[in-house]
Amino acid sequence: MSDTNAVEMTGDERDSFLGVGGTGVLAFGASGDGPPDAVPVSYGYDPGETTFYFRLATRPTSDRATDGRPVTFVTYDRLGQGYRSVVASGRLEPVRIEDVADRSLAGLENVDIPAVDIFDRPVEDVSFELRRLVPETLTTRRSRR
Repeated sequence: MSDTNAVEMTGDERDSFLGVGGTGVLAFGASGDGPPDAVPVSYGYDPGETTFYFRLATRPTSDRATDGRPVTFVTYDRLGQGYRSVVASGRLEPVRIEDVADRSLAGLENVDIPAVDIFDRPVEDVSFELRRLVPETLTTRRSRR
């Protein structure tokens, strides 16, 4: 019988893979009988705090509430002949620059959230909310070397 256990990354491998930011998919837990809401997002990552930051576009006509809903964030990449991925789950928290603790503000200074222009109007005309995810669970996988 073959070994089917996933190979986990070390903390250093995880932090190197995540860098200070990139892209992935953020899935919001289902509300009612509807399916989960999954959206591609840019993220920032602070390895010192193991915290993810997201700049989410606000949609005035949307009924999607971001705070307090369970979320799962997934990012992955091909590495040579294999793959690696990180899955983080928890709940989003609002981040207001004027309210954040010095530690959170320092974390924000360590991240780079890529600006991706996927909107029907110029990105400078889009309103954004800053949210963070301090994972309740964090799993990593990589291909066996």
